[in-house]
Amino acid sequence: MNIGIIGGGIAGLTAAYELGKGGHAVTVFERESCPGGQVATFEVGGERLERFYHHIFTGDTAVIELIDELGLSEQLAWLKSSVGFFHGGKLYDFVTAGDLLRFSPVSLPDRVRLGFISLFLRRYKNWRRFEAITAREWLTKYGGRRNYDVVWGPLLNGKFGASSGEIGMVWLWGKIHLRFASRSRGMSQELLGYMKGSYGLLIDILAQRITDSGGRICTDSPVSRVAVENGKAAGLEVDCGNGAGFHPFDAVAATVPSPVFLNLVPQLDGDYAAKLRRTQYQAAVCLVLVLKRSLSHIYWLNISDSSVPFVAAIEHTNFIPRSTYGGKHILYLSNYLAGDNPLYRANVDELLAAYVPALKRINPEFEPSWIEDCRRFSDDFGQPIVGTHYSDQIPAYRTPIKGLFLANTTQIYPEDRGMNYSVRLGLEVSREIVAERVINTG
Repeated sequence: MNIGIIGGGIAGLTAAYELGKGGHAVTVFERESCPGGQVATFEVGGERLERFYHHIFTGDTAVIELIDELGLSEQLAWLKSSVGFFHGGKLYDFVTAGDLLRFSPVSLPDRVRLGFISLFLRRYKNWRRFEAITAREWLTKYGGRRNYDVVWGPLLNGKFGASSGEIGMVWLWGKIHLRFASRSRGMSQELLGYMKGSYGLLIDILAQRITDSGGRICTDSPVSRVAVENGKAAGLEVDCGNGAGFHPFDAVAATVPSPVFLNLVPQLDGDYAAKLRRTQYQAAVCLVLVLKRSLSHIYWLNISDSSVPFVAAIEHTNFIPRSTYGGKHILYLSNYLAGDNPLYRANVDELLAAYVPALKRINPEFEPSWIEDCRRFSDDFGQPIVGTHYSDQIPAYRTPIKGLFLANTTQIYPEDRGMNYSVRLGLEVSREIVAERVINTG
């Protein structure tokens, strides 16, 4: 087959790689100047760094197997991480059972309940029993109001804003279940995976394997239309870049967000299109600071303080040695925002003006003079809003239009976004493309 793929992120590249192995001709169209999506990189201190923070868990089998298949296993390092909470103007380590017992913002009985809930969700596997209840309802009932107000509620509010009360318990189950899977039995310290040289190396090798098998990757090439003829995908219209023009295809796979997909294929209707229209997203806005000094000793700092206008401070160089980046300290400030939030379209200077007072609260010694460089990256469709009974609104990979497929973050439920599930999306949609071809020619 001759197959067109819209989007050169991890999902699109994995699908192209897999289809190329099967002898199919594949062309990937990416609107940005380089492939990679959220795993695209820029340079700090002579080393590449992801635009958005990235690591993998020990249970992320799909991406680990892909890394192994591409001959990159020796580049994957498993490192200890550190987690903390900022609440009431104070930093709290949140890694071991001892840290939990010292977490004074909640009472001792509440700390015990918090520990039991985490252990329960780590071991509980029947996520479908959570589909009808929101995270707020379940956590308040079994964890207590104080634990919700101090721990769970701020995290949900930071991620989903005004929609936090609607988030299904399955979403939180997936976060806890996955996170604790990175701790072996009896091991309190979490291990996370990171590639020496950044995950840009994974993108490089995937792209090389695609072109080696005869495929093409067209950058600066936004797709403007999916051509549909007689109920079948016939090709793609590309406005500019090295892929400009009309390209006929036997099949098309889109790895773009649902609203973007609807704009590309207005012919979609019925229940499938209705599912796409019901999907809502929070935008992801990430500010990357290159600092002279460290903000804290913690890698992943969850924010449980309404005075702080971001949801997490991820200090990458508390995970990867700062010597990797010429001695620089690297801090990601993560935010998830609705379209009506003033910070949604704020530029670098406006974000810094809002964030610096909060950074001084986290570390009173912090000064703007510490900042040597600052970059802003965003994704308008960074986080699907996952409500109750979410499985009922997941679109299938195969659309009602023959030869047209969709693979995006709305379809990875009950898990949440991550490289592992983007790899899985790419693998699964490639199999669906081949399976439909076999059915139609068999």
